Amino acid sequence: MIVLFNKPCDVLSQFTDREDRRTLADYISFPGVYAAGRLDRDSEGLLVLTDDARLKQRLTHPRSNTPKTYLAQVEREPDTAALRALRNGVRLKDGIARAVAAQRVEQPANLWPREPPIRFRKSVATGWLSLTITEGRNRQVRRMTAAVGHPTLRLIRTAVGEYRLDDLQPGEWRVI
Repeated sequence: MIVLFNKPCDVLSQFTDREDRRTLADYISFPGVYAAGRLDRDSEGLLVLTDDARLKQRLTHPRSNTPKTYLAQVEREPDTAALRALRNGVRLKDGIARAVAAQRVEQPANLWPREPPIRFRKSVATGWLSLTITEGRNRQVRRMTAAVGHPTLRLIRTAVGEYRLDDLQPGEWRVI
């Protein structure tokens, strides 16, 4: 079984929590499915859940190089040099990280409101990026955009391998 889930912000990518925070169990009740990868609590978007151990391994193991695509709202509009640095690789504490694709995009027209909203600063404009990575280090996209001077304000995963978020709204799921 494969379940595609649009994880809302402020939801943990697990089924239980000792601190009584929102988890996957608040949305999904299929027994025996587990998240193939994680999204940080403050990130949103596509989470693939499955009961297929091989699929989970293929989607999450670093050697599989499964592409994961994100939309990132960042501080200020990134210039060509920042995009080039993201594609060529930036130095993080745990080594060089690079995006296989990084480009400026317009704010998506069909984007849902984020709860809670991002911090708004009247004096600092924001821009949007589409980034694709094949690794999955802890908070990798956020650390990469910060390294090129454009901290991430909002992060939405839109694809994992061949699986796409498409029109799922936050908290919605679909079995495929």
